[in-house]
Amino acid sequence: MAKITKDMLIGELLERDTMMAAILMRSGMHCVGCPSSQGESLAEACMVHGLDADILVAQLNDFFGEE
Repeated sequence: MAKITKDMLIGELLERDTMMAAILMRSGMHCVGCPSSQGESLAEACMVHGLDADILVAQLNDFFGEE
């Protein structure tokens, strides 16, 4: 699996692994099922939800064993 970046679209992340939705929802992104979120980058979604994209990306890559 390739490294997750904050420029990746939410839709790409959800296609990559089904666990991604649960992880994003636990972070406070409860709108991952919204059609408009599919075309939004992880950085954009973090900005909307007041989250630090760099921290979330690091957590996601750590969870999936990417460095």
